Amino acid sequence: MKHLPCTLAILALSSAATFAKTGWVDDFEKGLAQAKTEKKLALADFTGSDWCGWCIKLDKEVFSKKEFKDYAKEKLILIEVDFPQATPLSKKKQEKHDALAKTHKVEGFPTVLVFNAEGKEVGRLGYVEGGPAAFIAELEKVTKKTAAN
Repeated sequence: MKHLPCTLAILALSSAATFAKTGWVDDFEKGLAQAKTEKKLALADFTGSDWCGWCIKLDKEVFSKKEFKDYAKEKLILIEVDFPQATPLSKKKQEKHDALAKTHKVEGFPTVLVFNAEGKEVGRLGYVEGGPAAFIAELEKVTKKTAAN
């Protein structure tokens, strides 16, 4: 009985680790539907959040910064498609993520896909050096290209 609080804490942390980070949706279809409803672009981050060095760097240097969060709040629906190693996904979620990676030809991490409000892929990025400003500049190129079409 004295180990019960410790066991409960471990279980809580394990299940929390499978959720997307704050401000991100962890269901691809829901994220695309939300982008359509809100008439925004959807940004899907295919990541290995707990093992991929470049993914961790992208999150630390860009996605977690206020400048990016403010930009995203106005213009993007953020979707996390995570492939963690330390905390296994449910079988159903793993199969779903694997199918998404195959469908969208994701061959490495991080792969950041940008979709228009209709769910069509309009851009593809990876790690961009230079912090939020550099990453946002690359996103703006995608936005301008999308608006032109």
